[in-house]
Amino acid sequence: MVWRHLAIPLAVAVVCGMVPALAAAHDPAAGIEAVTDEDYRGDALREPAEVALGRLLFFDKILSGNRNIACANCHQFGAATADGIALALGEGAIGARSERHVVAASPVIDHEARNTPALFNLGAREFTRLFFDGRVAEDPDRYWPSGFRSPAAHVLPSGLDNVLAAQAMLPVVDEIEMAGHEGENPVADAAAAMAFSRFTKVWELLAARLRDIPEYVALFQAAFPEIAAPADITFVHAANAIAAFEASAFRADGSPFDAYLRTRDPAVLPPAAYRGMELFYGEAGCAACHTGKFLTDLDFHAIAMPQIGPGRRHGIDQGYWLETGFPERLEDWGRYEFTRKLRDKLRFRTPSLRNVALTGPWGHAGAYDSLKAVVRHHLDPQAGLASYDAESAPLVPINYAVERLSLRTVPPERLDDYQRRAYWVLQSPGLRNAIAAANELTPRALDDGEVADLVAFLESLTDPASQELDRLVPDRVPSGLPVDR
Repeated sequence: MVWRHLAIPLAVAVVCGMVPALAAAHDPAAGIEAVTDEDYRGDALREPAEVALGRLLFFDKILSGNRNIACANCHQFGAATADGIALALGEGAIGARSERHVVAASPVIDHEARNTPALFNLGAREFTRLFFDGRVAEDPDRYWPSGFRSPAAHVLPSGLDNVLAAQAMLPVVDEIEMAGHEGENPVADAAAAMAFSRFTKVWELLAARLRDIPEYVALFQAAFPEIAAPADITFVHAANAIAAFEASAFRADGSPFDAYLRTRDPAVLPPAAYRGMELFYGEAGCAACHTGKFLTDLDFHAIAMPQIGPGRRHGIDQGYWLETGFPERLEDWGRYEFTRKLRDKLRFRTPSLRNVALTGPWGHAGAYDSLKAVVRHHLDPQAGLASYDAESAPLVPINYAVERLSLRTVPPERLDDYQRRAYWVLQSPGLRNAIAAANELTPRALDDGEVADLVAFLESLTDPASQELDRLVPDRVPSGLPVDR
């Protein structure tokens, strides 16, 4: 008799599209625990003085060779700590998101090789490797004295608090990101050297700039007790402060999905998002890679994601060189660059999906500017690559450029050939087929409604606080240089 009384209201609830209370017994995310303070490194919860200093450094163009770009110009708060475009335009460009463009007569070489990664939750303990290829990573065996693996190898200094601080040491040495180009400024000249000494020279030059600003000296002394005099300030201190700010400011674990993990109550998610969660942890197979509290296995996979832009200049293909005369190779072999293991060729790190709806375009080269499109690509990567229209890629065009190897301005009549590098890999059958052949994912069939539910679940991973980051932009910085908003 009891079951007969329950049958009618349960049927009504299902017809109305509600998730019945009895469904709580079925937990699609079983085994995934809610995020807590314990998931973050102790050194990610820094003293307020260090976080405050890092915030100013994050926005201060004093750390760039030409004093014209800050961390915040590529990790923009209006684009959820990314930049809203497929491939970044760094030193020599101005503007935000799709309005970013090259300043006339600025020797910009090209787009960055990869999409600008968002910075959310990088203070969490499980993030021990950074970048799409994992080139900055904790080194528990201490092969390198610093305790971290990085392109700076043995010259990366000791004293860095965590892998996020190790990462913060690198953009200032890159000609496209922040240093500028040889002949423009002393930092750029130091960065242009081939020896590992370029790293230490750039770090020392930038630390000297900070020592010359009395307000910064006071801030460094307040943040780091070991600094007794300006001469004690090093770029390691600056990197640790920037990392402290990033770890503090960009924690993102207040989404509707987090509410579900804390309560296991289906009602905290919209019905479509709940259905999408069932697919995510079930039939769609997303959780095979996007697992754990931060929805990433932090491993590397090949999923035939389209490559647009100049790539990392890997490979042996010289087709572009022979056809245009520009001496470049344009492939991006991902993790292989650092492991030299064939199984890692064309593998890229699984990104965390937290705030993923805010951080497009998606893919290691930012090839997709639609969340629905990137979901469909994952369902059948080889078909997605085959049907991808390179000409529709969300690249911000460059109308002024300089050859990387010669640092000579590209003549206007040759600019079209120069810009063909943006789509060369996808328009070369052999290179495109190699990307397809490396794919590891098995196709899965989902209808339009199921794809929409998956997108709804991905949208439920958004922390509302991450949409209100403008409150963190300072009115001024100690260098006196302008702060971009």
